[in-house]
Amino acid sequence: MNLRKRHQRPAAEVHTSALNDIMFFLLLFFLLASAVANPQVVKLLLPRSQSGEQSVAKRTISLSINKDLQYFVEKKQVPLDQLMPTLQTYVHEGQELTVLLYVDRTVAIEDVIEVMDIANKLKIKLVLATEPKEKN
Repeated sequence: MNLRKRHQRPAAEVHTSALNDIMFFLLLFFLLASAVANPQVVKLLLPRSQSGEQSVAKRTISLSINKDLQYFVEKKQVPLDQLMPTLQTYVHEGQELTVLLYVDRTVAIEDVIEVMDIANKLKIKLVLATEPKEKN
């Protein structure tokens, strides 16, 4: 009989290098998937209205103003001084153009009026986008 104690037991090890690789690939996958799902979306809190959605003309472009007073035409950032020339490139003879204006509810009305003045000078129809009110 061998009654000696074993002094050197093999140490139990867990190899996590494969888990690190898997976590890295999952993180990379979700980052790429989120970028493809909503590319360059401008996050805004729109004001609410009771009237709901209105019909708009067939030729429309979107203009967004976020809470940091950054202007986006068709999801491309445009400085305020370049807003008029940028909108003018969308105006074509014989076609009615409608600009859907998405403004964060924290933006001052003076900044909205400034965009409305530019649209009036270019004879562009302007529609202010809202969210429907929640029913109680």
